[in-house]
Amino acid sequence: MSSGIKRLESQSGFTLIETMLAAVILAIGLLALSGMQSITMKKNIGSSEMTKVTNLAADMVERIQFNRRNVTAYHNITVSSSTTSCPTTATNVMANGDCSQWATLLLNAGLANVVGTVSLNPVPPVVDATGLTRSTVTVRLDWLANSNAGSALSATKTISLVTVVAPE
Repeated sequence: MSSGIKRLESQSGFTLIETMLAAVILAIGLLALSGMQSITMKKNIGSSEMTKVTNLAADMVERIQFNRRNVTAYHNITVSSSTTSCPTTATNVMANGDCSQWATLLLNAGLANVVGTVSLNPVPPVVDATGLTRSTVTVRLDWLANSNAGSALSATKTISLVTVVAPE
């Protein structure tokens, strides 16, 4: 019976070391998990912004394709919080309405410092080798990424949608 007690006395403190080591490993694992959560949230915000911006750019491209007979009216549209340049109302009612609606969508999208531009190349559309009158339309959006807002790494992001429009 005394040999059993002796064996327990020789292992004193070993269980305490095992417990402390397990606690350290658990703490490191929890810190890593919280770090991954932070990265995931930043990437989620970035992908949400990219979805908004892509939809806004595609919206303007669809508006231009619907009104392709007046494609030149969309050249040099600029929308930002400080200025908006739309086609004149008297000559291009539909293009002006498209610009005004797009400006409202852009400025209410919750994107920081958003700037939207529409440009055509060439203006006016020219007849190409196939006999079609075509113009390349570029819709570009620039904005300050929210995932970086307030940090030293704030960066302006840009997306451009380019398509060819052939008026009928």
